[in-house]
Amino acid sequence: MNHQSLSAFIWSVADLLRGDYKQSEYGKVILPFTVLRRLDCVLESTKDAVLAEYAAKQKAEINPEPFLLRKAGQSFYNTSPLDMKKLMGDQDHIKENLFAYIQGFSAPVREIFERFDFYTQVDRLAKAGLLYKVAECFANVDLHPDKVSNSQMGMVFEELIRKFAEISNETAGEHFTPREVIKLMVNLLFIEDDDVLAKPGVVRTIYDPTAGTGGMLSVAGEYLEEHNPEARLTMFGQELNDESYAICKADMLIKGQDVGNIIAGNTFSEDGHPHKKFDYMLSNPPFGVEWKKVEKEIRKEYESQGFNGRFGAGLPRVSDGSLLFLLHLISKMRPAHDGGSRFGIVLNGSPLFTGGAGSGESEIRRYVLENDLVEAIIGLPTEMFYNTGISTYVWILSNRKPEHRKGTVQLIDASGFWQKMRKSLGSKRKELSDEHIAEITRLFGQFIEASEGKKPIAKIFKNSDFGYRTITVERPLRDENGKIILGEKGKLKGKPQPDSKLRDTENVPLSEDVETYFKREVLPHAPDAWIDHDKTKVGYEIPFNRHFYVFEPPRELAAIDTDLKKSTDRILTMIEGLSA
Repeated sequence: MNHQSLSAFIWSVADLLRGDYKQSEYGKVILPFTVLRRLDCVLESTKDAVLAEYAAKQKAEINPEPFLLRKAGQSFYNTSPLDMKKLMGDQDHIKENLFAYIQGFSAPVREIFERFDFYTQVDRLAKAGLLYKVAECFANVDLHPDKVSNSQMGMVFEELIRKFAEISNETAGEHFTPREVIKLMVNLLFIEDDDVLAKPGVVRTIYDPTAGTGGMLSVAGEYLEEHNPEARLTMFGQELNDESYAICKADMLIKGQDVGNIIAGNTFSEDGHPHKKFDYMLSNPPFGVEWKKVEKEIRKEYESQGFNGRFGAGLPRVSDGSLLFLLHLISKMRPAHDGGSRFGIVLNGSPLFTGGAGSGESEIRRYVLENDLVEAIIGLPTEMFYNTGISTYVWILSNRKPEHRKGTVQLIDASGFWQKMRKSLGSKRKELSDEHIAEITRLFGQFIEASEGKKPIAKIFKNSDFGYRTITVERPLRDENGKIILGEKGKLKGKPQPDSKLRDTENVPLSEDVETYFKREVLPHAPDAWIDHDKTKVGYEIPFNRHFYVFEPPRELAAIDTDLKKSTDRILTMIEGLSA
């Protein structure tokens, strides 16, 4: 059963809920029941062995947990004699038995259902006379891993969340990222390390501070397993939304990961992995979300800890916290002498250029470029994400750049790499094919400049190419007779006073001498001007689109005249027809 038909079946449960539940509340029932049935199916084959072991260890008065985990062959277990099929045998006591069954799970699973607020929904379903019917629907669907792989199950959860988000006017894109975008990011993350990752028994860590339902972590795990079944990726994450956190935790449980590594809460105000460093990281933080709610904590860390904290490089404007996630990930990088780190993050266009020299955004760009952390930035097509049609960019950062990449940034314009989807999903109308992913990965992996026809698609720049100095150009204040007014005290004594109305600024590339630029660009137009060097600031911006802009000359005037004459003639003919 593919994930579309499976989620269509699960969606049919909504028919039972109609009337007693608002559409926007369907997910509160369907998501936890889907998780419950999945866990139920996973434990099915070892159920009897676990119950026998539990009885024996209780009799011997030995802590049964490690033995039960071994018998279950999973990182969770259930000690209740009930399962979902057995629950169907006692319609009159379905509520009490369902509660007892959930209580039989090991602690991490019980926490998942607490995060779903599942007990409240069970009570509500029982009062509406719907609990047995809903439970029966799920008891009759086979979610065993032999029938539905972990990867398919992850996609089922994503599709369900998207549907529930759509009908309740929420933003589904806050919860997960399109699979093909994750696949691209994972390829870019691992390609330079293929030799290392191919070694037997290699263990690496990966972290997602905005884990959602765990899609990024899952796809990274699948990639490594496909390339080296003996390698192991230990997954860490944090997620703010309770439902997404519960699903992520359930998914990690089934994959045999340590679910203690998945933390609930706000990454900024309560970092769930303080002082931890990771080999790889991935993140798709919400685009353009303000950080006013956690402003107090972030400013306190910035002011009191500086570079010993996460935000020493600077703070962006409160209306967009994207670059805070970038800084958070940088703080989690393993030091280069311990092997270093690489990470990928999806950002909108704003972090590339918002903010002039000296602003928080510019200072953060300055920090990552002057410390040679940016390997590449890939511009994706518009309409790639579920909740926005805007342009998005994948940044790849590393503190262990290979020698040939040092001191440089590769920009790849993949905005033309897309195919139309058969059916739109929210704002998502385009997708990357496997061929597109392979081509972007090749351009990055080979570290080359390339063009398609006359249009460049990959370019390489020095880090300093993105830097500039903002110089303040002053002009003298003059009296009504045009005479220059001199200062009478302080450092301006005897010197021309600046006229604030004529003050201007110029951005001079770092690669160019300021005085040379000033003589060439300013003095011919304003011979009385001078530079106030005390106000000079260094800034950085990455004008991505400008570097890939190809000038198309306008059409010949004769061709435009011909078209206009044709249109005019056609209009005159229509008028004549109306007046005939």
